[in-house]
Amino acid sequence: MMNSGLETGTTLKQLIAQELKPYVKRIDAEAFYAEDFLKKIGQAGWLSSDGKSQEDLLLDEMELVESVAKVCMTTAFCLWCHLAALTYLRNTSNDVLQKKLLPALENGQILGATGLSNPMKHIAGLEKLYLQAEPADGGYTVSGVLSSVSNLGQNHWMGIIANVEGKQPIMCFIPCEAKGVSLKEKVGYLAVNGSATYACSFSNVFIPDEWIVAEDADSYVEKIRPAFLSYQIPLGFGVTQASIESIEKVHNKQNGCNRYLKTQSNELQQKYAVLKDKIRRLVKQEKVNWKDIAGLRLESVYLTLDAVQASMLHNGSAGYIQDSAPSRRLREAYFFANLTPTVKHLEKILQGQS
Repeated sequence: MMNSGLETGTTLKQLIAQELKPYVKRIDAEAFYAEDFLKKIGQAGWLSSDGKSQEDLLLDEMELVESVAKVCMTTAFCLWCHLAALTYLRNTSNDVLQKKLLPALENGQILGATGLSNPMKHIAGLEKLYLQAEPADGGYTVSGVLSSVSNLGQNHWMGIIANVEGKQPIMCFIPCEAKGVSLKEKVGYLAVNGSATYACSFSNVFIPDEWIVAEDADSYVEKIRPAFLSYQIPLGFGVTQASIESIEKVHNKQNGCNRYLKTQSNELQQKYAVLKDKIRRLVKQEKVNWKDIAGLRLESVYLTLDAVQASMLHNGSAGYIQDSAPSRRLREAYFFANLTPTVKHLEKILQGQS
């Protein structure tokens, strides 16, 4: 169902063309955050879970991420952050939190962030938990610092996990405007500066019970992390597809000299098709194996890196211009390789280390 802010009958392709594509260079070069576009995705109904099975919802939203990533992976990454937040609220047993915020997250009224980079690394034995929670009357107080949380701003909420002495860690969902929360913007990255990324400090932030996603965060993360990771895979798929198209576009330049390069578009397309079929079959299984998803995520990174490098070689000097699309996708791909779980984290998982 379309909201009044959009023309009736607007397709996703039209929305991307009108509301995202014109801003891609600003997003890449000026750290412009495409907040309005993200809200309009919700307004247009593409995040609604009404009447959908979990399988259909995941498949549809993965296609959504891929379509956006094909044009701008920075914005697709922000969309992934929002989908991670949706995943938290769709699976919580806290009915008060779910009823209050899930509709607003799905219809674009508010935007969400994941905040789980540090906890995911903690579960893998790579880091300690950086947030500490203490029981308080009617909830908890939380203190500590998260070095990087993306897709933040006014009227945004984020998921966080905090250690509780003598108990299981808790998972919460809190607004950026909560008293005691301070944000410091982070830019200067090689890519993805338009992702509204901030260092987040928490100073005795009161977390009422209605903001608690799970009292046992470790078990909860184990439940939701297959979806959390599945939504990342199409980030690479979108960049790969855009790279394949850029290779095909320059196929006949310089008297067809590109045909002598070792990596060609048909090879990349075949590998993409194999991975796409794998993820579809995995999602349709009754119980998704975490390591299978992690393996696919790792394969998608390596394919994306191969695709952007091939695109740079096929485009030659045209791709070497700083604001060219091939060079932007090259930088985006290296971000994807370092997105939690990173390549080394994934390799650790697949070699039997959680």
